[in-house]
Amino acid sequence: MLELNKVALLLSVLASAALGQGPLRPRSPSDKSRRAALNTFTDTQTTGVTEWTSWFNIDHPGGNGDYERWRRSGSITGRGLEKGFWCINREQPQGRVCSNYHVRFQCHPVQSYWTDWSAWGPCSTTVCNDVGIQVRQRKCVNTQPMPLLLVPACQGHHSERRECSNPPCTAKWSPWGRWGMCSVTCGGGRRIRRRTCVRSSVTVQCSGRPAEIQKCGRSPCPAKCQLRCTEGSPSEDCSRCSCDNHILQGEVHSVSGAPVAEALVALASKPKVTLARTDANGQFRQHHRVSSVRAVLKSAEKPYIVKHPEDKVRYEGGRVMLCCKATGSPAPDKYYWFHNGTLLDRKVYKYEEDLVLWDLKPEQSGLYYCKTSSSAGSIKSSAALLTVMAKGKPACNSTPERHLIRLPMDCVQPGTDSMHFNAGRCPHNKCAGSLDFDMRCKDGTGFCCGVQNMESRIIDCGSYSLPIRAVTQCSCQKCLQPTVIVRGRVVTADNDEPLRFGHIYIGKERVGTTGFQGGFTLHINPDTERLVVNFVDPSQNFLDTPKVFLLDKKGGSIYHNVKVMRKKTPIDINAGETNSINLGEIEGEDPIGQLVIPPNSFHKENGELYEGTVKASVTFIDPRNITTAAAAPGDLNFVDDEGDMLPLRTYGMFSVDFRDETNKEVLGTGAVQVLLDTQHVKMEEHIPKMKLWSLNPDTGVWEEESDFSYTTTTAGGHGRSKREDRTFLIGNMEIRERRLFNLDVPENRRCYVKVRAYMSDKFLSSEQLEGVVITLINLEPKPGFSSNPRAWGRFDSVITGTNGACLPAFCDAQRPDAYTAYVTAMMGGEELEAAPSSPKMNPNIIGVSQPYLDKIDYQRSDHEDPALKKTAFKINLAKPNQNNFDETNGPIYPYVNLIGCENAPFDANHFRFFRVEKDKYEYNVVPFEENDLTTWTGDYLSWWPNPQEFRACFIKVKIHGQKEVMVRSKNSGGTHRETKGKLYGIRDIRSTRDMREANTSAACVEFKCSGMLFDQDDVDRSIITLLPQGNCRRTGTNGLLQEYLMKHPPVAHNNESHGFTMLAPFDPLGHNYGIYTVTDQNPRVAKEIAIGRCFDGTSDGFSREMKSDSGVALTFSCPERKINRESLFQRLQTNPGQTLSQMARDMRESAGLQVQGLSSQMVAYPSEQRGRAQSRRVSSTTRRRVSTQTQQRQ
Repeated sequence: MLELNKVALLLSVLASAALGQGPLRPRSPSDKSRRAALNTFTDTQTTGVTEWTSWFNIDHPGGNGDYERWRRSGSITGRGLEKGFWCINREQPQGRVCSNYHVRFQCHPVQSYWTDWSAWGPCSTTVCNDVGIQVRQRKCVNTQPMPLLLVPACQGHHSERRECSNPPCTAKWSPWGRWGMCSVTCGGGRRIRRRTCVRSSVTVQCSGRPAEIQKCGRSPCPAKCQLRCTEGSPSEDCSRCSCDNHILQGEVHSVSGAPVAEALVALASKPKVTLARTDANGQFRQHHRVSSVRAVLKSAEKPYIVKHPEDKVRYEGGRVMLCCKATGSPAPDKYYWFHNGTLLDRKVYKYEEDLVLWDLKPEQSGLYYCKTSSSAGSIKSSAALLTVMAKGKPACNSTPERHLIRLPMDCVQPGTDSMHFNAGRCPHNKCAGSLDFDMRCKDGTGFCCGVQNMESRIIDCGSYSLPIRAVTQCSCQKCLQPTVIVRGRVVTADNDEPLRFGHIYIGKERVGTTGFQGGFTLHINPDTERLVVNFVDPSQNFLDTPKVFLLDKKGGSIYHNVKVMRKKTPIDINAGETNSINLGEIEGEDPIGQLVIPPNSFHKENGELYEGTVKASVTFIDPRNITTAAAAPGDLNFVDDEGDMLPLRTYGMFSVDFRDETNKEVLGTGAVQVLLDTQHVKMEEHIPKMKLWSLNPDTGVWEEESDFSYTTTTAGGHGRSKREDRTFLIGNMEIRERRLFNLDVPENRRCYVKVRAYMSDKFLSSEQLEGVVITLINLEPKPGFSSNPRAWGRFDSVITGTNGACLPAFCDAQRPDAYTAYVTAMMGGEELEAAPSSPKMNPNIIGVSQPYLDKIDYQRSDHEDPALKKTAFKINLAKPNQNNFDETNGPIYPYVNLIGCENAPFDANHFRFFRVEKDKYEYNVVPFEENDLTTWTGDYLSWWPNPQEFRACFIKVKIHGQKEVMVRSKNSGGTHRETKGKLYGIRDIRSTRDMREANTSAACVEFKCSGMLFDQDDVDRSIITLLPQGNCRRTGTNGLLQEYLMKHPPVAHNNESHGFTMLAPFDPLGHNYGIYTVTDQNPRVAKEIAIGRCFDGTSDGFSREMKSDSGVALTFSCPERKINRESLFQRLQTNPGQTLSQMARDMRESAGLQVQGLSSQMVAYPSEQRGRAQSRRVSSTTRRRVSTQTQQRQ
């Protein structure tokens, strides 16, 4: 007998007992037959890494064996990295010794171990007297270099946390500083010394005074002033020289040399103290004691709010600060605060820019806004809602509100016909939390009502069960701060040519550049109320276009398809002559107006007169062409004298670009005339109100340049057989730094239009969509339709919220068809479909009751031509008659009733859009609305584990078959301890037909990406099961994908040909594998990009046309199943007695029994079926007969 004291293992040893084979095995002739295969799915430590060694004997007659013992199946063994693997005879069962066993070994893939803990990190809080968290970490290290996914994880956590605290807040005075200079040199004065309060927090204060005053300079002053003046005489205090009868006079001119009337003259040191005002010739004259003056001339700029007050919630007895700040030239010097429209007394509240309210009472709740003014104008801020809660009232309602989740189409709940389940949700409104400091303009992160508790419930779907996480309790928590993103693409209005590498400005700051395809992405401060973005083409082929963008404060990424106008080709004009340039050139139509430039009007930037050839480019945005509406700059609003932002109705905009002969230096002009032909003003009441406006590119607001006056001239026009008198409106302007101008009228006939967007054409209240951009274009009044029915007057866009959207529009009470509107809806680049108006007007579908519906004359865009798109509708903007009850319930509201429109109940009249998703379904176990990122909940089963970064994964499945097929992905946890075997969600999508290949379609199916879960502690390889719904069989799998899955265990079984199961890959594989992965800060954008790449079959392309021959992961064959005879169910319905008799006879035959004494009733088969039944009875064996019968019944 071979004595073996130890079998020393040079590698880490894992005995076969770890696989259920036992550590040692008695020798037996049947050893080989009892050796089981390895399970590659359950053992992640050994799969595909090494091979087993040969079996060999182990004989240990005695020994200490004082190392670790391991018991398994009655045998006692030991193992260890240092001492090896041994067996002790005296410890074996009776009749056995160590020589009765043999053993084999397998190399452990790698030995993993933890490094020492790092030092504790800094405390997470730097605030004094506060408690935070410290973290220390360690790393999992392996002794051999191997691929990452083959390394077994170390047991335990890679980080530890502990509580830490900072010392109490302190405040103490610094040493006194030196005494300052005495205020006088004689006659008695004072001097000051100061000290500073050094404190670790704003919550504590030093006691005492920060300054001390001491008398000084007590010596008497000399009787006579010693100051000697070269001009004038000493002042009374002998501090300076002055001239008693000095006259300050001068002239003020613009850069073009024109005199500036009514200009204010002030000292640079005292800009708010006006010394003089210029007369009509730009001259001023003023007695002053100053011997020299330096004049500073600035263009006046109207005030503009840069900091708006924010919504806040406080408890009774607390305090609050509301802030407001505006810019302008001159700077605004007066601020006024209003509560629910009532001016607050400045003497009582002692406010300036900021309003501070102490000892709050519930009656102080309401809307607060500020108004600021200067000599250039006024402006109002947006209103902030202050909520003051009574003491003892809960900060947040703990009972969740009703929230219905749509269930899968095949989920039928027994005892009910409902396709929805109430999962509950917490209203994401602000609440009174525990702030570290309550006197800031912005309350830090703030507090909102959020999910406190969720519980798992099971939905009975009849044939299967569906898990869901339902909200059971809400509480006041820190608000989730989603990232606000603005995306889009900049293209020309005529042929969609992209603005490549254009410069993007917000104010004076350049913030980005457009891409090669014109795309852009902007990350915006969540505090932004009004976003003005200016797109500048460095090649000067397109107009510089300022746009006012909508923001979704809930984090939804708004996609903007920005249109810009192509710059008009420059023409050469002589600067020394009178030049006329037409405004608006449409074939068969007269120009809307003219630009008349007097001779010698051009000047350089330094004011020097320019003589020679001028390269003149004047681009006109013509409202008679509706395709130019989207290219209009700004948002067609102006600010009136009271500071309210009001709408304009345009009759045309134009951009001017004058350059020198070399086409390099930009030129300005002096007085230029703008002529507007009154024949194009269809509403006569607009003519006396017409004004000329220029666009402020920083604020996006139109500002008044001048009024218009009448003139009559004789002219001939397009299609005119003779010359005739025509009336023009004449306005004057100077072309300086602003280059965009507008012919507009302030319109006071205004209304609001109520629009809602839905997930489907069922128009359910629980399926309303937020974050949808609704756009309304005001069309030309009815009298103008005779010349051009596609003219427009203004446009507006609004984002839908929890209760839809209210869009401003022009309306008329006298004539219902005086104004019409064209309305569209878009969400993330996807156009939504409007409620149909044909073949018959259905008020229940459109959402507007009769008889108001007839008055509005609702028509979807395909009303007369079914070939047109269904993504818009047109209505008459009939102002509601408040004396008619049928018109007081929407969908059009008076302008003064904005609150009524915004708070309208769901059953009130409104217009509707919906997403066309009949063949798409998404189910999340933890409910989440992708258009509202604030609904995200931190849970192990959340589909999106990180609310700041969203990773979308799709797999491309090809279908061979005559019909499109629904493909389902079932997504469950795979390797994480908290989610293993639990459902994340379900995705259903119908395959899309490939128009280039017959009987072929493909589906881009979303699946749950592998990766870290919400706690960022460990990863999960989610298990994905793909199942085409139908008679489908898998015929192909992408070779690269299959190889990747084999090399990155564990590997899921794929024995069933009707589906496919895999553990989702960690890596973003790309189109060569048929996998498409996109990461973005918005889930909808990530999914849209991934779907576009999947359709295109590339890793960087984008398409909405399915290409089934590119980038495919799986292929299924789904032929139509032919029905050649009645099914068993059909036979039971038609002949139940005969069918049951036949079933009994077949059962006896299958058991080998003789059929005797059967009922005389027989099943009446057709002749060819009866022949098949007889052939089965004479078959050679019962087994074959039963098999054949079973197959035919199937």
